[in-house]
Amino acid sequence: MRITNKIMQRNNLSNINTNKMYQNKLSTQMSTQKKINRPSEDPVVAIRSLRLRSNVTEITQYYSKNIPDAESWLKVTEDALSKLSDVISNMAAQCTRGTNKPFTTTDRGTVLEQLKLLADEVYATGDADFAGRYVFTGHRTDTPLSFLSEQERKYTITEQLDKNALDSFTSVNTGNVLDINSENYDDVPQKDITEDDIKSVDVHRIRLAYNDCVNGKDASGKDIVPVISFVTGANTDGTINTKVWADGNPKTTDNSVTPPFTKYQIKQVNYADDPYSAAAGDADAVIYVPETGELLFGDNAYKALMATKDSEATSNVNEGEIRITYEKSHWQKGDLRPEHYFACEADKVDEAGNVIDTNGNVITDSTKQTAARINYNDTYLTTDKERQVIEYDVGYNQTIRINSRADECFNHGIGREVDDIINAMQNVLELEEAQADIKAIKDKLDDGDPNHAILQKQLDAVEKALTYAKEKEQKMFEGGISAFQKYLDEANVCVTACGSRGSKLDLIKNRSQNQKTTYETLKSENEDVDITEVAIQLTSAELTYDAALMAAGKVMKTTLLDFI
Repeated sequence: MRITNKIMQRNNLSNINTNKMYQNKLSTQMSTQKKINRPSEDPVVAIRSLRLRSNVTEITQYYSKNIPDAESWLKVTEDALSKLSDVISNMAAQCTRGTNKPFTTTDRGTVLEQLKLLADEVYATGDADFAGRYVFTGHRTDTPLSFLSEQERKYTITEQLDKNALDSFTSVNTGNVLDINSENYDDVPQKDITEDDIKSVDVHRIRLAYNDCVNGKDASGKDIVPVISFVTGANTDGTINTKVWADGNPKTTDNSVTPPFTKYQIKQVNYADDPYSAAAGDADAVIYVPETGELLFGDNAYKALMATKDSEATSNVNEGEIRITYEKSHWQKGDLRPEHYFACEADKVDEAGNVIDTNGNVITDSTKQTAARINYNDTYLTTDKERQVIEYDVGYNQTIRINSRADECFNHGIGREVDDIINAMQNVLELEEAQADIKAIKDKLDDGDPNHAILQKQLDAVEKALTYAKEKEQKMFEGGISAFQKYLDEANVCVTACGSRGSKLDLIKNRSQNQKTTYETLKSENEDVDITEVAIQLTSAELTYDAALMAAGKVMKTTLLDFI
């Protein structure tokens, strides 16, 4: 083949251009530190890059955002639960102090004040929040655990209990001894007070979650009383369906839930001033005390309830379940909100907390509108109960629960137990004050004054009441120690569960960190160039390019005319 100068010139120019393109490629890699700039340069590298970048983005979301958020939530929860444990421990310690002898009036006053302060603190701890989200309220993270101010709002609450909710309670009827003073001690009925007027009775009761419940009559004139429900057709229902429940108590069947429940409307008893004596004196009695939030039972009613039991034949139905439905409208600051615990129905409120009707109009005392109602936790009344658990995605196909529910640790019984103990202690203090007042009145009388006999009878009555009240107080302290220990165990279980989740999260975090490092390394190896190697190659390409230019310059200077 004949090679001409023209062919040599074209080949040199083509090779110089190739060298320049290669030099440009290396220069681009040096400036971007990437192997490719377009997928067409290396489709295999491009595809692997997309996959690895997706992996890095996902693991970064888990490691840098989700896991720290979950850690913070668990830290806030653990701090609140630890504080709850401390409060309950202090309550148990105060009860232990109350059982020590001697327990003076000064000691009693100190313990009383301590328990009141602890009672105010225990549920306030449950209003802990993380980044504006309340941590103990399940999915309702925008709603506090307790009422933050006094409020009027009617709730219809259904508590789901069993026979274990029944307990024995001692009531001391002090009659009119606390009304005695220097002005009326010799008037009727005070002057007729004797030891026989003082009574102590033990009654069976179910203590509801709330006191100060709705009392009185509804718009139709019927008594507002609770409804007790049992599984229809179960052995429980057959045991309950006796004179104790059916005689005079309207009975209906609710088929809207699974399983259906038979409802017994309690027939309210006129118990005058002492419902406890009325319950103790009537074996068939079922008495509702809305002021204290208690259901009192006579012996026959108590035996019927204690006979309830779950059937082993059914795994998804608790035949021993006892449902009690009642109403409460007035809420104090610090009261636990029912929607975090029970299936309930409540008046609908606007953003300002005002009760509204179905058209959104605010209802006032002067209006006749019916309040709109909102249902909470309907699934609690079915066999398919849905509890509100919050989980975070913290890894590939990995989730972790971060919340502890209020019903697992902030039990209504804590506050109710404290209330019972405080009431018992307050009763002793009042009787001690009455005893001191009567003694002072008696000391001021002349030796022959006939009122000495009246005052002595009154003093004997007060001392008998004081003896009963102190015995009750001791029982309450002893029962409080056991009760608070149970609540402390529940709180410690929650603390342990929270700590276990934190430990699991630490393991996931370490693994995510390793995965993040691995993916970033693979991504770098796939995409990034070796700067040192590229620098050497670029220097070599520059030398080659310069040499090619020199060679091409010599070739292009030579023509056929140089040989003529």
